[in-house]
Order: sequence, then structure tokens, then C-alpha cells
Amino acid sequence: MQAPPPNVSAIRGGYDLHPVHRVPFGAIGQGFEALAAALVDARTIRIDGYIGVDWEDFRRQLNEQFAALGRRPAWIDVSQAWHSPAEIDRLVEPYLGGDDPLFGTRFPGTLHDFIDAHRWQNLRDEAVGEFAAYYGCGAALVDAAGPVVYVDLPKDELQLRSREGRAGNLGVDEIAAAKEQYKRYYFVDWPILNRHKAEIMEQVNLIVDGQDEQSPSFLQGDAFRTALDELSRNVFRVRPWFAPGPWGGQWLKQHVPAAPQDVPNYAWSFEIIAPENGIVLSDGGSTVEATVDWLLYYRQREVLGDCADRFGYEFPIRFDFLDTVDGGNLSVQCHPRPDYIREQFGETFTQDETYYILDCRPGAEVYLGFQAGVDPGEFRDALETSVRDATPVDVERYVAVHPAAKHDLFLIPHGTIHCSGAGNLVLEISATPYIFTFKMYDWLRSDLDGKPRPLNIERAFDNLDFSRQGDLVAEDLICRPFVIDEGQDWRLVHLPTHRDHFYDVHRHEFDTAVEVETAGSPHVLMLVEGTRVTVETRHGVTQRFQYAETFVIPAAAESYRLINNGPERAMVVKAFIKPNAAPRS
Repeated sequence: MQAPPPNVSAIRGGYDLHPVHRVPFGAIGQGFEALAAALVDARTIRIDGYIGVDWEDFRRQLNEQFAALGRRPAWIDVSQAWHSPAEIDRLVEPYLGGDDPLFGTRFPGTLHDFIDAHRWQNLRDEAVGEFAAYYGCGAALVDAAGPVVYVDLPKDELQLRSREGRAGNLGVDEIAAAKEQYKRYYFVDWPILNRHKAEIMEQVNLIVDGQDEQSPSFLQGDAFRTALDELSRNVFRVRPWFAPGPWGGQWLKQHVPAAPQDVPNYAWSFEIIAPENGIVLSDGGSTVEATVDWLLYYRQREVLGDCADRFGYEFPIRFDFLDTVDGGNLSVQCHPRPDYIREQFGETFTQDETYYILDCRPGAEVYLGFQAGVDPGEFRDALETSVRDATPVDVERYVAVHPAAKHDLFLIPHGTIHCSGAGNLVLEISATPYIFTFKMYDWLRSDLDGKPRPLNIERAFDNLDFSRQGDLVAEDLICRPFVIDEGQDWRLVHLPTHRDHFYDVHRHEFDTAVEVETAGSPHVLMLVEGTRVTVETRHGVTQRFQYAETFVIPAAAESYRLINNGPERAMVVKAFIKPNAAPRS
């Protein structure tokens, strides 16, 4: 993670690229010398962690500090007790989607499936001397007394190391291309390691932030769990991150100048996509970042409330930006039906989306639904001819186009053909699944690496709903907001979502302050008009947020107060789980 710049300039009032949550001063240790000192009295240590950690370099640097303290551990690499790479490949191959460059199926097993039981039993025989140090993914599973250290790594840092050729996949010897690695990460490595995190959550004695490979920071496990407990009952904001893309725009680059500027554009921001973001803890001097999933593993019911049984450890709502201002149209696309995503990819709920227009250029448009009387066969022929002959498709002949204005909400339940046109800054309010986009047409452009972007015409046609056409689109897929409550200087606006969406959207508009109850659901919020707001929870926590920043109120907060700190009216969008949302099937 890049160090925060000395003066974080921002959108309007100061969009913060590096939000932190406080822990007691001095609680965070820094560097291998301090880490060795914290572990020097142990007889056995188990150093576990996420994929992407350079285990040999970590071991080398920590060993040097142990030697300086007069301790010489017997180091045992737990991956020596795994099945061979060939055996692991055979085990996971059915879940990797064959020749499909993008999609596989979630591996249903655990890290135990990668372990050779006989060799694992013999690991303890390798521990000679008075100080044994087991290290590598899964080290916490070793049956030995002593502290568990967990080296965590955010997904954006892992993906950076992957692109640089410095990270591989679990249980393999050779480093594959980054896109191939990502598919295996998503469908195999991440599910395995996330289940492992949940299994060992209560055992972790030290949580280590592995981003700084020369001077990692760390926090005691009890202090970490205390911080998570506080966050689960109050308010939190994750660390956002940004990524360029072939259709990306310039709004985020221009309005968030603290973001790295050495990229051609920003196509996406990850405001909260729980599988990809981290929470940063600070003691006023040092920081530790840990992935959001720890919060769910430790305090799932406090965060998710009444929907905890339905969603398990998965945070159900995501917010992200799609920036096409001075960029291009997104690909023409749709998302899978619930049964399709479950059967084909192993997901438990599907990628139902909405587009909230945070800002836009005059004349901006959104492609949504089909033109009246569209012929599915003719449309498919046009798409396949385009692929074969590299010829453009007259998209508007088949897909309806709608003018976009600030604060519009477009509804995109599964099976709906759609894309944002150029000139929009879209706040995508969505169910959390985020990679299951079936592209049918991408305007004949290449990806940033110069290669054609994969299309998924067959999968799209397995899921497209051709009944969403003509007048029905405006009636059913373009939100019509209405006021459901109001007072002297405030009003509550309902932006109803589609019947297929399990989440709903409200907008609080107020001059001074409003009181809000969670009513058993987590709330995901963003200030979409105004300068800044302060959140006060009933548990006594106060935190300030700027324009376009996303924050989360867990269900266990029960109630909170939004206070307008700016001169103009504040408008805060809030997404939450519908009380009558169907239980998990």
C-alpha cells in the first residue's frame, strides 16, 4: 500500500484515500526486530498467512533478528507436507473452467485437502532444538503449543505482486500469467484461505500487515479482536482503491488528485467490495491493514443482523464507481440468473445491480433493456458476425438508450442487457458478486494489454431476459423516487429497487441532522450531495465523512445520527437489506 501523501487533497471536502480506525497509542509494533522481540520467549511459533507472502524472505529477515537475540529456531516449511503440485492440480482442475479464460467454479474444500496427512504428522519430527518455527500457508494447523502469527495481505497488493511475477498460486511451482492466476485465486485459493481464516480466527496471537516486506507492522490478536468488536457495533470505512480500464474516464483522476496519476484513466473504484478491501487500524504512529473478512468471521451477526443466516460470512452489498467521464462506453453486458450462478460458479447469490448517477456530462446516456420487438436471433447473428469479421454492431438498433441525469437510479436485475454510456460517473450499488459480467459486445476495442477482451455471448444468451423491452423498460427498470417521510428541514426519499433485488435504497436529504435506525440490517451509505457529514452512533463513536466517501453502519449499531457539516443541504444514499428478502435456498 502506498504511504498517504502529506496533504490529501480531494473531491470537494477531502476524500480520504487512507481512512483509519484508532487503536490505543503504541499498540502497533513495527519491523522484524520488534516482531522477533514479541516472539522471543516462545518455544514454538506458527507463522501462517495469505497467498502472496514471500515466505523465504520473511523467514530470513525474522531469523536474523532472532539470531541477534540469541535464539536460533528450527524452521519448518509446512508446504513440504502438502501434496505434490501435480496432485493439487488434479484436485482443483474441475473447478478452473477448462478453456474459459474468466470463469470457474468455487472450490468447495479446505486447506486440509492440500495436505498429505502422513507427511503432516511427521512435521513435528523435524523440529529439533528448543525453538521450532513452522511457517507458510496453513502453519496454524500444526498441532503444537505456542503463538499463532498471521501475515495478512490485501487483494490489491497481491494482484500487484502477481502482475510483477512475484506471487503464484497455492500449491504450484510455476508462476502463471496474471489473468490466469486471478481466475485460480478467485475460484480456488481465496475460498480455501478464507475458510482457513475463519477456522483460526480465535487462535491468532499476532496479526501482521505483510505489505511492507522490509518492515511489517503487527498488532496483538486480543487488541485486533477488540478493534473488530468496536467496529461491528459502530461505523467503519474500508480502504478504497482504484483501477484503470479500457473504457475508463478522467473524473476520478481529476477529483481525487491524491490517487496515483501515472495511469491513463480510472475505470473502477472499489469503495466497498468486501472480498477485495481492507480495514486500516492506526495507533497514531503506525498502521495495520487487515482484510474485511476478518470482521465477518469474528462478528458476523453484529454486522449482518437479521440477514446473517442468509449470507453467512459474505457481506452482501457493494459500492463502486464506474467512471466513463471523458472515457468510453462500458461493454454491452448482462449478469447471470440465481440458479445459473449457483450451478455454474458456486456462488450463493447473483450479481443484481443498480446504477446511481453521481455525476454526468450533458447528453450522457445509459443503455438498458431491449428495443421493442427485438429479434433475439438477429441480435445474436449481429454479435457473432462482429466477432468473426471485426465489424461494428448498431447497438441502438437492439438496445434501448435512456438519458442520464444526476441522482437517477437505473435498475439492473439479473438477465438485463445494459451498459453505462460515456460521460457518467456511476455509483454502482449492487449485490457483492462482481466478476460475473457476460460481455456481448465491446465496441471492437482491446484491453489495456493490447489483447482483445474476452466476450461471453453464449453465456449471455443463456441468461438474457428478452421480455425486458419497449415500454416495460421505463416502467420496470428506471426508478421513480418518492418521499416517504419529511420534517421541517429534512426528507426521506425512497428509490425503490426491482422486485428481484434483495436490497433497497433510500436517500436522506437534510439541512441539519437526521436520526436513523438500522432495523436489523447493515447500512451502506455515501454522501452524494454536500460537503461532509458526521456520524454519531448510539455507542458513543463519532466519525466524519466527505463527499463521495462510502461508509458502513453494522446492524448492531441499532441507531445513529447523521449531522450535516456543510453549508448546503446534504444528501446521503443508503442501501440496506429488504426486510422480506427471501432466505438463502
